[in-house]
Amino acid sequence: MQTQEVHMTHTRFAFIKANWHSDIVDRALEGFLELIPSDQVDVFDVPGAFEMPLLARDLAQTGQYGAIACAAFVVDGGIYRHDFVAQAVVDGLMRAGLDTGIPVLSVSLTPHQYQETDHHNAIYRDHFVQKGREAAQAALSITKTQQALKAA
Repeated sequence: MQTQEVHMTHTRFAFIKANWHSDIVDRALEGFLELIPSDQVDVFDVPGAFEMPLLARDLAQTGQYGAIACAAFVVDGGIYRHDFVAQAVVDGLMRAGLDTGIPVLSVSLTPHQYQETDHHNAIYRDHFVQKGREAAQAALSITKTQQALKAA
């Protein structure tokens, strides 16, 4: 465990979060910071999910980050098909990672039956904390694996 803690201090992470439904989305950052110290994480806000892939790519290209996590809550707004937006976002995040070689992780949820009620909001707030933890675990795991590959 000591080796991992020393190893982690040399890795920085970026966390991008969309401001739509920030009362829910920000909880993912809380979960992320349960596993990765806040002094190793740079946090960036964007207006919505659609803006995440471009910023993720730009941050990855700096070479400063071992991994980048992106959190958003894409719900059906009644005007557009949220599943198309979500697909475009996830595709863009994947492309940012593939194009730069830096892992770009998605904490973007797109529920089919979301209603803005206290009950649903509480469920998704809790779920985003768990998803943030899972993103942190993935970030730590993939950066460890990539560093081992470089050392080999």
